[in-house]
Amino acid sequence: MVAFSVEHKRVMVVGGGRSGVAAAELLVSRGAQVTLADSAGHLDAGDRLRALGVRLELGPHRPDQFAGADLVVLSPGVPPDQPAVLAARRAGVPVIGEVELASRWLQGRMIAITGTKGKSTTTTLTARMLEEAGIATTAGGNLGQALSTQVGASRRDTWHVVEVSSFQLEATDTFHPEIAVLLNLSADHLDRHVSVDEYWAAKARVFANQTADDWAVVNADDPNALALARRGRARHFDFALDTTLRDGVTVDGGSIVRRDKGAAAVLVPLASVHLPGRHLLTDVLAATAVGCLVGVPPTAIRRAVETFKGLEHALERVAEVNGITFVNDSKATNIASARKAIESFDKGVVVIMGGRFKGGRFEDLQDVVAAHVTTVVAIGESRSLVKDALGDIVPVLEAASMGDAVRMAFESARPGGVVLLAPAGSSFDMFRDYAERGRTFKEEVTRLEKTPGVSLPRT
Repeated sequence: MVAFSVEHKRVMVVGGGRSGVAAAELLVSRGAQVTLADSAGHLDAGDRLRALGVRLELGPHRPDQFAGADLVVLSPGVPPDQPAVLAARRAGVPVIGEVELASRWLQGRMIAITGTKGKSTTTTLTARMLEEAGIATTAGGNLGQALSTQVGASRRDTWHVVEVSSFQLEATDTFHPEIAVLLNLSADHLDRHVSVDEYWAAKARVFANQTADDWAVVNADDPNALALARRGRARHFDFALDTTLRDGVTVDGGSIVRRDKGAAAVLVPLASVHLPGRHLLTDVLAATAVGCLVGVPPTAIRRAVETFKGLEHALERVAEVNGITFVNDSKATNIASARKAIESFDKGVVVIMGGRFKGGRFEDLQDVVAAHVTTVVAIGESRSLVKDALGDIVPVLEAASMGDAVRMAFESARPGGVVLLAPAGSSFDMFRDYAERGRTFKEEVTRLEKTPGVSLPRT
């Protein structure tokens, strides 16, 4: 196999976010002549990149520049059908994504984790399990550090735990994880993908280059995920909460167990799991299945689970104010994720929902809203869609800001109830990203706590 080289090649990196900057720095270190193009007029990392010799092209993209490159590398947020990118393809220029680029230079082995919901939780917990066992591990990709930043530290004994989104996978070619994990599948990102089929096809690329020597770890409770994974060639070691497994990881009685030809070995007591909701327990099962395949001892798996309290913005308990619990699930950016979040609580939920619409149907939440929710507070560009879909089920209030939404939700909540941020949409209408949205929610809850009179008992 010929080693991949970019030495003296003209490489166009598209997108000046975290992944694009990391790709540009990696390419320079490998001897490429790098131009970074970003449609914005300013780049925070601009001075650093210029000092490395990276040429910056800020503002509208120029198709002739893309067509004149030897290679084009896309950041995940860059649609592959942009005119300048299409011009490069027509000129025969290879177009790949940042994850694909980095993966070609990794010396260690890869665990790739994808799905509509739960990727970050599973990626983080998987890495912690390996670390508990003393295994050289890195974690990143769509979560945390871009994969390009890990190339320099990659060694043959390193396991790279990589969260990959559909945007990253659609721009892969040779990407080859030894273990590929598919957590679940539902409609998402239909503002980017033209159909559900296209979205699922992007997800399926996580299995595309696997062989019979590799492993696919799939949620056996999700028929769509199973059907997609069956097209691949890898061996299966699956996980499930409800489906009976002969081989894989599941729950038996009060414990997480590994089944081997039907025989069960106890790994982790359920009492050691400190994450709310069935969907987060499913993420624990997925991480445990990967740990088993890598050879993590049960004691290390249990220690990692016991000490893992979850991620920020993923069913994160923020505070209790006057008997009302506030929960931040800003990472619930699609309909399916919002459903899982709402189902994690009994009756008495006031849910803050809305944002930039990504496709799907808010009407699909009618049954879970009827069963668990007393009031919806709608925010963002999609608040009229939320009201039209759910207004006949429960009262739907419209808020112009997160501060207004938190106050209205608090005033609507019943004693002992929950105020849940589960947007079911992206954040880009009001915030920079889901993290800023979640932090703003928490800041408004803190402001509410400090409001005179709020701490008095509710009557």
